[in-house]
Amino acid sequence: MKLATNLRALTSHGFFSHREYFLLAIPLIISGISTPILGAVDTAVVGRIPDPASIGGVAVGAVIFNTMYWLLGFLRVSTSGFTAQAEGANNQNEIILSFLRPMILAILFGLIFIILQGPILTIALSLIGGSEAVSSFASSYFSIRIWGAPFILLSYVIIGWLIGSGKVRLALATQIWMNVLNIILDFVFVLGLGMGVKGVAYATLIAEVSAVVLGAWLLYITNRETLANIKLSMVLEKEPILKMMKMNGYFFMRTVCLLIMTVIFTSIGASMGEVTLAANTILLQIHYIIAYLFGGFANASSILVGRAIGGANLFLYKRAFTLSAQWGFASAILLSLSVFIFGESIIALFTNMPEVKAVSEDFLVWMLIFPILGFWGLQLEGIFSGATEAKSIRNSIALALIVFLTVLWLFLPQYQNHGLWLAFVVFSLSRSFFLSLFVPKLTREKFPTIVKVNKLNGSSLTKLNK
Repeated sequence: MKLATNLRALTSHGFFSHREYFLLAIPLIISGISTPILGAVDTAVVGRIPDPASIGGVAVGAVIFNTMYWLLGFLRVSTSGFTAQAEGANNQNEIILSFLRPMILAILFGLIFIILQGPILTIALSLIGGSEAVSSFASSYFSIRIWGAPFILLSYVIIGWLIGSGKVRLALATQIWMNVLNIILDFVFVLGLGMGVKGVAYATLIAEVSAVVLGAWLLYITNRETLANIKLSMVLEKEPILKMMKMNGYFFMRTVCLLIMTVIFTSIGASMGEVTLAANTILLQIHYIIAYLFGGFANASSILVGRAIGGANLFLYKRAFTLSAQWGFASAILLSLSVFIFGESIIALFTNMPEVKAVSEDFLVWMLIFPILGFWGLQLEGIFSGATEAKSIRNSIALALIVFLTVLWLFLPQYQNHGLWLAFVVFSLSRSFFLSLFVPKLTREKFPTIVKVNKLNGSSLTKLNK
């Protein structure tokens, strides 16, 4: 509560220093980075099993769940944006309603996934491909983890709401609890009890359920009085539901484009053999860690932009752009240097199989390039999410997907896996470029009166995207 109160006080007067921004971002970074670290531990634990197919099986299973859950990633992002804007406007009822409305969607979609688990698995395996051994491991992994679908989607809403309301320490506590428990159970089930891929799946399922129980309890004890004032008619009010659904529709299409790219990438890697698939999986885990580090700063900017728009605070809005760009670029340089210096040691943490390590090291150069070319697009997505402006995000990703497919067509036949990674990195650069083009429009729409006055006075806000 103290952090949320301090955040409200700081954003009310508009100024936000580098120190304040960094202190806001730290728990968000830790919360976000715990997710890919969990995936990295899953891969590393399974990597101790002397069978590359087991790594591939977990990779394929993870891609299936990423596909399912990323399609509904808007549950976290939109919840965070709407909650931050309600906080900026100091509307206590709307703050709670920003949680309850997406909560209904999370439960509904989770149950649908469980009911349709058979067709989902069959279709996914036919699209991704891979050897019979990889498919067998993936099926075992999927059949266990699917029962956590309602819980992981509810956790998206809970984490999004906690972040949007400025309760970042509670969001961190919930996320850390889930992932630390998952990691502990990984070691117990896989290395201790010898359960293999099934042990990884059970560890994740148990951790997902426990996180929702903890998050729901934290939400309840911090909002008892306001919850008592909420009526069902308020939850089902037509206008805000339509606004939420429209934004979520844009986010859904954005995620479809992103997942098309991911599935194509994984499928092509699988067609190159189990060793290449395993190597690409390890590099993707490194990529996820980098992306989620950026995500901490993006989430911090999302909170500031949401509060700025909710409170009609143009200065805070502009400050969020400056802080996001400066911290994002500094982080990109630091992360690239870290990969350059420690890359081979990082790969060794994932696997002790010589052939997989050798192939991973051959393609590590792409993880040096990714932070520099991709950081700004990730930062801008945080800003646009806080503004609850998902249409521009969807359009930029769609254009980046076209570029990705074009680069694949031009370079994959000759350069094989290097051509695949080139397309991946160019996709990241493209999303940065295209989304930056929508910044002036965002400013005009969110601050129309102020922008009009500033134009009459001869100033321009379009410099924000530079």
